[in-house]
Amino acid sequence: MTAPAHIRVLVAKPGLDGHDRGAKVIARALRDAGMDVIYTGLGLTPHMIVEAALQEDVDVVGLSILSGAHMTLLPKVTHALDAAGLGHCVVVAGGIIPSEDAHMLTHTHGVDAVFGPGTTTDEIITFIRTAVAAVRAQRA
Repeated sequence: MTAPAHIRVLVAKPGLDGHDRGAKVIARALRDAGMDVIYTGLGLTPHMIVEAALQEDVDVVGLSILSGAHMTLLPKVTHALDAAGLGHCVVVAGGIIPSEDAHMLTHTHGVDAVFGPGTTTDEIITFIRTAVAAVRAQRA
């Protein structure tokens, strides 16, 4: 029996958000937890994020957003992922996202989880491992 493939995570900053310290902290924590992490940097369009996800063959797309444009940009990313045949990717978001918007994103717009300030990296790692395992089991 072969060991399961490493979880591949794309960490991206959609839009004109110039603050990336949190994204870098998360990327490092995921890497330290044994995941393969691709950090794309700042200022990406939804299309650029989806292209990177395709090229890198990721299991997870992590979106960090602090600009307030989450209700515009995150649904564009999830819809573009679906259109590109990547609807199986786990999509997580983090940043300053009000709870009512987080509810809408997770119940209507295809985001699997929203992590706000105060969330521990252990919580994020556990969620990603569990969600990816469920997707892999469903696709097997």
